[in-house]
Amino acid sequence: MSSQLDRDALTLAVVSAGTSDPSSTRLLADRAAERVMAVAASRGRALTTRVVELREIAADISTALVSQLITPKLQQAITALSDADGIVVSTPVYKAGPSGLFTAFFDVLDDELLIAKPVILAATAGTARHALVTDGQLRPMFAYMRSLTVPTSLFAAPDDWSDPALSKRIDRAAFELLLLMESGFADQVRSKTGQSYARENGRAAGADVPIDLDTDMMRLATGGSAA
Repeated sequence: MSSQLDRDALTLAVVSAGTSDPSSTRLLADRAAERVMAVAASRGRALTTRVVELREIAADISTALVSQLITPKLQQAITALSDADGIVVSTPVYKAGPSGLFTAFFDVLDDELLIAKPVILAATAGTARHALVTDGQLRPMFAYMRSLTVPTSLFAAPDDWSDPALSKRIDRAAFELLLLMESGFADQVRSKTGQSYARENGRAAGADVPIDLDTDMMRLATGGSAA
C-alpha cells in the first residue's frame, strides 16, 4: 500500500432529508454509504460514518434561517460535514424539486464549508418523471457551493428498488467517491490556496466598479431630468 493509503481513517458524512422513519430517502443514502464502506474495505481503508438526519434538527434549521442562531444540535451537523472527507446527500422530491428542509439546511451553511468536498447526489420520488432532479437541480446547487460532485448521481422511484441498474449506479458512485476521498483533493485545495474563495463575478479582480451618478441617463433613471 502507498503512504497515502496508510494515513488515518477516512470519514463519510451522510445527510438524509427523509421525513419518515424509516424513509426511502434514508434507505438510498444508507445503501450508498454501505457501498462506500465496502469499497474502502476492499482497498484496505478504514472508514467511519456520521449520519445527519435533517428531520431531527428541522426546528434548529428554521431558527438559523430567521435569526442566524446556530444551536448545538445544528453545530454538530455542520461539524460532521466540515470534518468529512466525503459526503452522501439524499433528498425526497417535492413539487419537482428537492425538499425545502434539504435546501434550508444547505442555505444556513457557510459559503466555504464544502469547497472541494466530494459529494454523491441522491434523490427519491414517487415517479420516474423526477429522475432529472439530481442532475438538473442538485448538481447546480452544489456547484454554487463549489463542491466536487461525483459523475454518477442516484435516483430511485418505486420501480427502481428491484432494478439491478440501481445497484450498478450505487456501486459506480461509491467507487468514484472513494477515489476522490483517498486523493485528499479537498485538503490539498484548501492548503494550497490558503485564502478565501471570494466570488468575483461581475467585478474586476474583486474591485468594485465605480458608477457615475451625475449623468443625464442616471438622473432620468432616478426620476430627475436631464441637464
